Amino acid sequence: MAGIAGTCPLGALLRNSVSENNGKISVVHYEGLRLQQRMQMPSPSQYISASSSPRCRTIKAMASPTVGAPKREKDPKKRVVITGMGLVSVFGSDVDAFYNKLLEGESGISLIDRFDASNFSVRFGGQIRDFSSEGYIDGKNDRRLDNCWRYCIVAGKRALDDANLGKQVLDTMDKTRIGVLVGSGMGGITAFSNGVEALVQKGYKKITPFFIPYSITNMGSALLAIDTGLMGPNYSISTACATANYCFCAAANHIRKGEADIMVVGGTEAAIMPSGLGGFIACRALSHRNEDPKKASRPWDKDRDGFVMGEGSGVLVMESLESATKRGAKIIAEYLGGAITCDAHHMTDPRADGLGVSSCISKSLEDAGVSPEEVNYVNAHATSTLAGDLAEVNAIKKVFKDTSELKMNATKSMIGHGLGAAGGLEAIATIKAITTGWLHPSINLDNLEASVTIDTVPNVKKKHEVNVGISNSFGFGGHNSVVVFAPFRP
Repeated sequence: MAGIAGTCPLGALLRNSVSENNGKISVVHYEGLRLQQRMQMPSPSQYISASSSPRCRTIKAMASPTVGAPKREKDPKKRVVITGMGLVSVFGSDVDAFYNKLLEGESGISLIDRFDASNFSVRFGGQIRDFSSEGYIDGKNDRRLDNCWRYCIVAGKRALDDANLGKQVLDTMDKTRIGVLVGSGMGGITAFSNGVEALVQKGYKKITPFFIPYSITNMGSALLAIDTGLMGPNYSISTACATANYCFCAAANHIRKGEADIMVVGGTEAAIMPSGLGGFIACRALSHRNEDPKKASRPWDKDRDGFVMGEGSGVLVMESLESATKRGAKIIAEYLGGAITCDAHHMTDPRADGLGVSSCISKSLEDAGVSPEEVNYVNAHATSTLAGDLAEVNAIKKVFKDTSELKMNATKSMIGHGLGAAGGLEAIATIKAITTGWLHPSINLDNLEASVTIDTVPNVKKKHEVNVGISNSFGFGGHNSVVVFAPFRP
């Protein structure tokens, strides 16, 4: 679920644990994600054929690139704009401060001190410190809530405030036309772990009545709606590390279909706790640079050795252009479209031909009414895993034939992998790139992979006027998602 379906070779761990020998299954040694030898990725030409890999089922589908100059949506009822943004991150809860830290190339990765991690083989992550919910959650509820939902409520309310949709304004509006869709990959994992611990150590009578409600993944959307009275479409999506982008796509469809005027949308996650960290260590997915945590997340660098856990929440207010215009809202950027696909290949292992990712990018551009030539910025999934980083680059090259004007960066190099929140935080980074004209760097890029020929904005920010930007997110289960943003033009 670490967003390494399409980004890590965990499938090799699962597959290579057994081998067929004269019809018998025998256990063999494996190294999992901590490869002793660098994986050899197929060349871009090999990526094109769905039958080039014996491990991929032969299929009769292919990524269909956008042809000609497609037309963008003109109907103000169906055009979707961004009118508010809110977040909780390792760099605090202010959007501008968050992006300024990214522009400075500052790493938010540090040793974990939320619990005693001294006996864990990985002891660092993008842990949030000094978080305050004051003014957003009352004290009694704040003490009960899992951090996953605390982050969600604060980010959601900050996004509403940014959109000038505070309580007084909302009370004058038709709240049945405003929905909430904030997903999570893992939900209230601390609440769940505490409940199991109480059961095992003290018996079922000692389980808190909040155990189930605060564990299930839909509770972020529910609590935010209960607090604000928003009665429109409300649910959650859980597609591992592709979660937030899936939510953006679904929310935009509610607006386009006329089912809502406004959607409060994003992802939230708080998995830096013992079972979360231990689980990803067991996957052999994480970097082990305990001696230098700030250098651990290094997408596209030859010396990368796995991803770094992060946490937080990123929420957008998505609104029909008609609604935003009627209420005189500031328009930050425009959501042009998005797409979701499935690798249909393996729980965690990416397709060797890259078809799931490349077709998702192509479909997102078709939905947006954008030709590949119009895109000049990619906020990449780029988790810092050996296989995934190169797989994504090869898929990007498959869609964008000329990458000479394309810039691509890795937000995770500084904040780690926010899992279900990653797409929300990275959507905000993408939109800030559009509004500021500056791209944050991909840090720790000291020894770039030779096959990465796209400008990765290495180590220092770059001035760049974004025409159209895409943000990629992929997750366990082969879930692929791409969303498309652009400057708002009336």
